[in-house]
Amino acid sequence: MPKKRIYLCGPIMDETEGAARDWRTKAMAALHERYDMLDPMRRNFKDREVDSANEIVEFDLQDVRDADILLVNYSKASIGTAMEVFYAAHDLGRFVVAFSPFPFAECNPWMVRFCTKILPSLEEALDYIKRHFP
Repeated sequence: MPKKRIYLCGPIMDETEGAARDWRTKAMAALHERYDMLDPMRRNFKDREVDSANEIVEFDLQDVRDADILLVNYSKASIGTAMEVFYAAHDLGRFVVAFSPFPFAECNPWMVRFCTKILPSLEEALDYIKRHFP
């Protein structure tokens, strides 16, 4: 049986590279043996370069289409993250597991509606995926 694919969805633009990369590195280390990981940071695009904007979006959307599950870092508002979550859940029917420091009452209603599950930490989200998607 082929491995399930997980897309690592979360803020990149207007985020420090360390913050955008650190949680993805932890997730890949924890999940790579059981799942194929789709990390948008594997491509060497620089946001806001005129010639790369459409490519960035198209490659990210292809990763979302290829994924079985989205693992979402919902630590701050991000237009790209929100659009990927909506596309994955609404248009493709994908399972979306998010982790967020926000209490439920402070979560954006759109994220609550289109994330299948929102957990308080990366570690809890990783455990949830391992438990429910063997």
